[in-house]
Amino acid sequence: MFSKKEKRFENKFIENLDFGTIIVLVDKKTGVNYLLAQGPNGCGLTPLLDSKGNVVVEK
Repeated sequence: MFSKKEKRFENKFIENLDFGTIIVLVDKKTGVNYLLAQGPNGCGLTPLLDSKGNVVVEK
């Protein structure tokens, strides 16, 4: 599968805000985009959706 040197996720976008950080990650294996929100009280990870509610996938 993936060797220890090869990372599965890549940072596509990073935004530092007053309340925390927003990061869009791309899974290199599946192409699925994820939204990671990190703040002082915890974090959350969810697939990134387009305006129609479909998962955003890199081509």
